[in-house]
Amino acid sequence: MEFILIYFIGVLATTLGTLAGGGGLISLPSMLALGVPVHSAIGANKVSNTISSLQGFLLVYRQKGVTIKEGLKIIPISLAGGVTGGLIAASLTPDMMYQVALILLVVAFIFSFIGKSDFTGQASFYVTKESTPLLYGIGIYDGMFGPGQGTLMLYLFSYLNIAYYRAVGLMRVATFASCFGAAISYISTGQIIWPLTIALLLGSLTGSQLGIRIAGKLKPHQVKPLLRIVTAALIIHIFIDNVIM
Repeated sequence: MEFILIYFIGVLATTLGTLAGGGGLISLPSMLALGVPVHSAIGANKVSNTISSLQGFLLVYRQKGVTIKEGLKIIPISLAGGVTGGLIAASLTPDMMYQVALILLVVAFIFSFIGKSDFTGQASFYVTKESTPLLYGIGIYDGMFGPGQGTLMLYLFSYLNIAYYRAVGLMRVATFASCFGAAISYISTGQIIWPLTIALLLGSLTGSQLGIRIAGKLKPHQVKPLLRIVTAALIIHIFIDNVIM
């Protein structure tokens, strides 16, 4: 019964994560509530996110929504950011990481109302003086802490005038890059509970396919409200965890 629950947790979390980021709001608290040790729960999420994110990117690629060339440009930047963030995290207290997360998400939430971009652009992703540091910075954040990484990534691609479906594909390959190193670390330290991880992974693969199908049907004007809801939920979740608990 536990494996079935974790499968459906993976479906729900990855569907949401594909559409607007924030899948960790569902997967991590749910696994902890089921009694999974925290490091094993995080490790399971990293393993499942690595594989399901790559699958999501390839699904968008097969629909000609994104190109391999764009994905290959993003991978080294996000990977470098994730590694840097992991190194920085060792010198930061949990309170400091929560504060960074709150500041970034609040800024993104405000930006969603004042920014003119709305996923109607048709630009491709290019490595520029503007896109590279922003992408690298989000990679650092993901390596340090992580909640809302996908949401912040979508705000970035909207700012770069990239259409929503392409942005989803790019966000998934960036997530793959930043989670890959972390997944290897958790596997190498023996903190993975493989039966539970495989159940979550199977659910994540299903959720990835479902999320990509829904993303292909969403209209640009429907995306910003969805992003705002997820961003607000992330802010409330982090605030409660850090300030109230």
